[in-house]
Amino acid sequence: MDPRPSTNPPSGLPRCYRHPEAETGIRCSRCDKPICPQCMISASVGFQCPDCVRNGSGTGHAAAANQPRTLAGGRVAADDRFVTKILIGVNLAVYLAVLVFGDRLVDELVLIGYAWSPALGEVVGVADGEWYRLLTSTVLHQEVWHILFNVLGLWVIGGIVEPELGRIRYAALCLLSGLSGSVLAYVVAEPNQPSLGASGVVYGLIGAWVVLARRRRHDMRPVILFVALSLLITFTRPGISWEAHVGGLVAGVLVTYALVHAPRARRDLVQYGACGLLLLIDLGIVLARSAALT
Repeated sequence: MDPRPSTNPPSGLPRCYRHPEAETGIRCSRCDKPICPQCMISASVGFQCPDCVRNGSGTGHAAAANQPRTLAGGRVAADDRFVTKILIGVNLAVYLAVLVFGDRLVDELVLIGYAWSPALGEVVGVADGEWYRLLTSTVLHQEVWHILFNVLGLWVIGGIVEPELGRIRYAALCLLSGLSGSVLAYVVAEPNQPSLGASGVVYGLIGAWVVLARRRRHDMRPVILFVALSLLITFTRPGISWEAHVGGLVAGVLVTYALVHAPRARRDLVQYGACGLLLLIDLGIVLARSAALT
C-alpha cells in the first residue's frame, strides 16, 4: 500500500499513514512513517510499519516472519481485492459462455432439485447426483442487469470484507455463503424451480459486513438500513430466489462471527472448525433432501 501523506490535526499529533482517521504518536523505527496501534508491529528496537515488515527491512527475519495480520488473523495482502477480482472474473467468464453457447449451458449448470429437462431430454437435478449444480449456479447469470447488480455488490462489499478477513478466510466465506444459499433453495423451493446467480455470495458478504461493523463499533444505522432495503427487495420483487438470499445472509453472519471472535490462542482451530461444521451441515441437509426426492 502506498504511503499516504500525514497531516497534523489541531492536537499536533500526526495521522497513521494507513488509517488517516487515527491520530498517533508512534513512528516506524525504520522509515519514520506515523503508525497507529493497529499497524505497529514489535521489532527488536521500537515498532515497524507493515510495509517495512512485509519487505523484511531490518527485522533480522524473513519477510513473512512478522507478517501483519487482518482482524480475523489472515495475512495482510498488497492487493486487498485479489479474491474479489477472481470471483468477478469467473462470473463474467461464465456469462460470456452463456452468450456464446446459449440456454443449453444454462440448463446444464442451473440449480434444479429434481425434474425432467425437455432441453436435455433427461431427468436432471441435485437429487439425481448432479451436486455440482449447487456451486455452478452461484456464478451463472442470464440477464445483463442481474450480473451487473451482483458484480457491483461483489466489488463494493467485497472490498470492505476481504481486507478484514484475508484471502483464505474470505474465500471460505464466499464459498460457504454461496453453497448455503443454494442448499436452502434446494430444500425449500419446488424441485423443478430453477435458481441461479451470485446473490447468495453477495448476501453472505452483507452478513459479514454487519458482523464486522459491529466488531469495529461502527455506526450500525446505515448498515441496518442497507440490510433492511436489501431484504425488502428480496421479498417484494417477483422472480427472486429469496431462499438463496436468506441462506447466504445467515451463513455470512455465522461464518464471519466465528472468524472475528475466535480466541487468539486457538484461532485457526475455531475458525476452520466452524467452517467445516457448516459445510457438514450443508452436506447433511443435501443428503436428506435428495433421499426425500428420490
